[in-house]
Amino acid sequence: MPSTIDKSAARVRRMFGEIAWRYDLLNRLLSMGIDRRWRRRTVQLVPPAEGGPVLDICTGTGDLALAYWRLGGGKTQVVGADFCRPMLAIGSRKCRHAGTEGHIGLVEADALCLPFAAGQFEIVAVAFGLRNQSDTDRGLREMVRVCRPGGRVAVLEFSMPQGRLLGTLYGWYFHRVLPRLGEALARNRQAAYNYLPASVDRFPRHEALAERMRRAGLDRVRYHLFTFGIATLYVGVK
Repeated sequence: MPSTIDKSAARVRRMFGEIAWRYDLLNRLLSMGIDRRWRRRTVQLVPPAEGGPVLDICTGTGDLALAYWRLGGGKTQVVGADFCRPMLAIGSRKCRHAGTEGHIGLVEADALCLPFAAGQFEIVAVAFGLRNQSDTDRGLREMVRVCRPGGRVAVLEFSMPQGRLLGTLYGWYFHRVLPRLGEALARNRQAAYNYLPASVDRFPRHEALAERMRRAGLDRVRYHLFTFGIATLYVGVK
């Protein structure tokens, strides 16, 4: 396994563009549908107290943006930002099908240089996207910048389960089975489903990521383990 991973914007954009057509299907299949529960739990734990607006960066096909819209009974204003146009195209179709009627706006934008004014959003969230950014600290600073004072920043990300037995079993699935299934069902030139476990292994987790969030300007940073620690939600207040 290489000591570094290519997270350049060009590579990541190509990678997600190539798998966009199968992205939602594989998310449900490879997580056995639990990824939906993680997003629902995220919006329940970090709801917009004033009804928004909410920014979902690295929105992909818009699942977290839609979860926030549904939480607010279809009234919460949500913006989803991503720099991969094929993913946004699928997200746009999903929003139209859901009948969001202008309450969700999707914007093509780089998470490291967001085209929004400082202090614009009550909630700034990301689900499984911070790990893919070439500069984690810069990405966190941008999230904090566009969050209003007193607002919250939420990061939902993969981690590894605690405990020897579960950790061993999940590690076998995550490193051996998942990449083969993913690559077989969504063939691509960027080895996207080999990239996934490699990027998770090298990404800071738990207190290490919480400390980086504090350095980015957040206070009262806490984290919540989901499904025995397979995913973790980190929340901080600006």
